[in-house]
Amino acid sequence: MAETTSGTGRDDAAGQPAPGRRLALGQGPGRLLVMLYGVFTVAAASRSIYQLIAQYEKAPLAYSLSAVSAAVYAFITLSLVRGGEGARKAALVCCTAELLGVLTVGTWALLDASAFPDQTVWSYYGAPYLFIPILLPVTGLLWLRRARTDS
Repeated sequence: MAETTSGTGRDDAAGQPAPGRRLALGQGPGRLLVMLYGVFTVAAASRSIYQLIAQYEKAPLAYSLSAVSAAVYAFITLSLVRGGEGARKAALVCCTAELLGVLTVGTWALLDASAFPDQTVWSYYGAPYLFIPILLPVTGLLWLRRARTDS
């Protein structure tokens, strides 16, 4: 049975919430977001930790921004797993910040490539990562808007 965040009706046999009920943040399509954010958390964190320790002098800005992206991904992952209206609002703020970060760093990398001797997760709008870094916050914002609990 699917976990829900509000309402009093029961889920149907297909696991869909009854009218008036909403899926929890990490259920349904939210599961895919949890998985993708989790993978990007591990990937960005492990890459940035290595680069900050072993190659910091080569591209400190890029590696620091990758560490920031890892922290944002981790926070969103935890918010989606935790669920609830407070976590949804926090994830909404973080997805908005993430989208602004991707747009800012992506544009900056295009306008001044010398600022980034090595790429960040958000460079070129996430092109080296199949544009998933630009798609994740947009998808996350859409899901968080849809998953809003009934007031």
